[in-house]
Amino acid sequence: MVRPAQTARSERTREALRRAAVVRFLAQGVENTSAEQIAADAGVSLRTFYRHFASKHDLLFADYAGLQWFRAALAARDPDEPIIEAVYTAIMARPYEDWAVAQTAALRAQELEPGRIARHMRQVEADFADAIKQHLADGHPPTPGTDEGMQITVTARCIAAAVFGAMEAWMLGQERSLPELTRLTREALDSLAEGIPNKFRHN
Repeated sequence: MVRPAQTARSERTREALRRAAVVRFLAQGVENTSAEQIAADAGVSLRTFYRHFASKHDLLFADYAGLQWFRAALAARDPDEPIIEAVYTAIMARPYEDWAVAQTAALRAQELEPGRIARHMRQVEADFADAIKQHLADGHPPTPGTDEGMQITVTARCIAAAVFGAMEAWMLGQERSLPELTRLTREALDSLAEGIPNKFRHN
């Protein structure tokens, strides 16, 4: 069993590596940056680097890896709080500095092929949906023999799709500031809460 102190230390190390990588990547590019340089800048050994990341390219997705911060923030919400508000508040609790989020997104777009980004984001979306599903099931365990389990799954996946739809629009748009990402996320979640627009419904 991993102790809380070990988990906290591991998260601090991951964050130090992520920050060191972003600074190096911005200064000299991804391809001209080595894992050794990142580890040295973070004050850890190369062995420690590889204990946390398989390659330097994985650091371009480090802000999403595992989503522990999101799971913890969501777990802290009242189980009776409307799920869309709980999710939005949990997202806004992200532990990363705004500059790093925006710069990392720009680096991903510049340095990686679209297919790799898309594959990774699909996995992150699935992890995000799983975190929401767990939160819903913990707060309101589904009754055996009913469709409640399916309803929880569909709700979680729809919310995740809305959030990542907003993120995709942000990554493809011209305005990549954090306030714009926040606006798009809020709009996407509000649209989900309101349901499918009439113009997209078939009678």
